Amino acid sequence: MQPPAGDDARTRTTTPTATDPDPDRNPAPDAAPCAARTAYAISTRGLVKSYPGPDGTTTHAVRGLDLDVFEGETFAFLGPNGAGKSTTLALLCALARPTAGHATVAGADVLGRPDRVRAAVGMLFQHSALDPDLTAEQNLHIHARLYGLRRRHARLRVTEMLETVGLADRRRSPVRTLSGGMRRRLELARGLLHAPRVLFLDEPTTGLDPHARAQVWGHLRLLRERYGCTVFVTTHYLEEAENCDRLGIIDHGRLVARGTPLGLKAAIGDDRVVLRTDDDASARRVVGRTVPPGLAVTQDAGGVSLRLPDGSAWIPRLCGALAGHGIAVHAASATPPTLDDVFFHHTGRSIHVPGSHPTPAAPAAATEEAL
Repeated sequence: MQPPAGDDARTRTTTPTATDPDPDRNPAPDAAPCAARTAYAISTRGLVKSYPGPDGTTTHAVRGLDLDVFEGETFAFLGPNGAGKSTTLALLCALARPTAGHATVAGADVLGRPDRVRAAVGMLFQHSALDPDLTAEQNLHIHARLYGLRRRHARLRVTEMLETVGLADRRRSPVRTLSGGMRRRLELARGLLHAPRVLFLDEPTTGLDPHARAQVWGHLRLLRERYGCTVFVTTHYLEEAENCDRLGIIDHGRLVARGTPLGLKAAIGDDRVVLRTDDDASARRVVGRTVPPGLAVTQDAGGVSLRLPDGSAWIPRLCGALAGHGIAVHAASATPPTLDDVFFHHTGRSIHVPGSHPTPAAPAAATEEAL
């Protein structure tokens, strides 16, 4: 028998049950991204996870999290390693107990009904939990039986999921013979065998090459469209967050911003204009006198840069001003804000970490154009 799903989220209400130990408050909850989304798959209020240190101090891994994730959407937690992403997932999957606060997942309280939470969610861990010596089919069958699917139903679901993720022809291959991308797709299939209402993915493409990452996300979109579950992703890769309906930026255990990728970038507002000239020091002074007062104009190895609304419209004017002072412009570009700009705006630093994937360049209004 399939495990029972959680209570209907529409009948549940959430109220804060703990005071955030940090005086900073979370950003206000967003409105539903579309009128049809009125029920929450995940809802937290004042969620805290703290650990006592050996010297008597307390480490706050999650600091008073207030979050609502709508049914059927793909939501990303974007933040660097150590920001509290995996700890939050452990709390939401009822694998760890919160120090304070309240959370419901698929309508079930993580403290009051952890069994219902675990039955209603699927989980793809950051590190593989597959048995490398068993075949793809055997790994899925064991998982299905552990979740209570009857033998015949389990066989049908295993076949269906292997076909869905494009691994039907590798069903009898030992997992150790599969590529990294195939293993992640197999783990996606395993996480959806019992038809969960919420699928949690912790750093789903860590260690994969760009082609394998694209394949995993292609199958993830297909699975969500076909089965309609809510998807919650943690990542520090900006391109993955771009694939999601909404995202929340988490830093040092605190949610500092949330919204759609486009909305968060639009809130930053201005384009980044970069000019490379034959005399950047002089160009900086000329540009500073040309643009409205108070704008920061900086100079580094990449040239002279500043942020301006509608940066592409400013490029001819700036080039004309520089030409009037005898300064030759070798290249100019105007680039819309990126999610890294958003992260920097809210945290004061870049999200880039050693070994992370490079951020794809945003389309520029004028990209390294020879002038």
